[in-house]
Amino acid sequence: MMAANRRIFLKILGGGTVLAAVGVTGFLTTRTPEQALAPWDSAGNYQDVRKWALSYALLAPNPHNRQPWLVDLSIENQVVIYRDKEKDLRHTDPLSRQLTIGMGCFLELLSIAATHAQHTVSYQLFPEGEDGPIAVATFTAGAKADPLFTQVMHRRSCKEPFSDRLVASELVQKLSGFAEVITEQQQVARLQKLSWDAWLLEANTPRAWKESVDLMRIGKAEINANPDGIDLGGPLLESLKLVGIMTRESQLDKSSSGYKEGIKIYHEMLMATPAYCTISTAANSRIDQIDAGRRWLRLNLQTTALGLSLHPISQALQEYPEMSDHYNKVHSLLVKPGHTLQMFARLGYGPTVARTPRWSLEAKIING
Repeated sequence: MMAANRRIFLKILGGGTVLAAVGVTGFLTTRTPEQALAPWDSAGNYQDVRKWALSYALLAPNPHNRQPWLVDLSIENQVVIYRDKEKDLRHTDPLSRQLTIGMGCFLELLSIAATHAQHTVSYQLFPEGEDGPIAVATFTAGAKADPLFTQVMHRRSCKEPFSDRLVASELVQKLSGFAEVITEQQQVARLQKLSWDAWLLEANTPRAWKESVDLMRIGKAEINANPDGIDLGGPLLESLKLVGIMTRESQLDKSSSGYKEGIKIYHEMLMATPAYCTISTAANSRIDQIDAGRRWLRLNLQTTALGLSLHPISQALQEYPEMSDHYNKVHSLLVKPGHTLQMFARLGYGPTVARTPRWSLEAKIING
């Protein structure tokens, strides 16, 4: 929990504003959205090998936690995988590049999980073109267990300030097969400023900002009812919600204390970054985007294994007109001409963070 947040929280509780009838202890101990976190606990509790692997795959990282996957199990030994276009981010991801990368994360985690059920998964990507399924996955018995599976339940995206501890060169070397790692301090400083400028531009682009605000799930009840989007839970944020500081309305009002506090929180977080990771591709087809997602998932598991924290920061990579200057700048800084920067992320040492809410597997099965 950030220092500024902690001070606000203590002030609210100390003033007796929140839940006097329940009491502070009761309030603190009842804010976990158990229903929305249940898929983490039920992972692996299936007999059908496809469902077994899918129950882990649905824990994959994805943009704005939209969880856009849908699966058809009607054909034996196969999973037909779709991207739910109702989950599109029409303003911040107008070309659905980021959501396609998220589908790549899902496919890679499905493959990794299947190896621990002694199965190999092969994919036919976009068998009917972009308007059809993302992939048809075929399960075949026989596989060597992927060691990265041991990190699946521990993997997180850490949206918190990192410590000033530098990422050692031997760890950079261990990540070199997964991504480009940037630790040179002048370049890090440039990227800190660029990431902040891009975040601030999005916060000041009304349609883009409103898309994120509309996806905020504030407090336990909202998160349990709709466990995708941006979860804002826990005692602190529910306290702020109850006193009118943390609401969707306040986040759209630039004069509100809630909006101003959010600005401070994100500036503190983005500046507290000792290193960055990037994943780029020579082309930018849907298959390239899927491949970037598969690589990202493996990177996230490997950083977890090394005790590092990873946080994707997508604003500068977004393809809407207002962001074009930052998009061009980050590309000129980090990739060869003509290449596409698919993922840009903070890397360092962050605190342990909570699991992210998920829809159940049953909610994602459309047939079978």
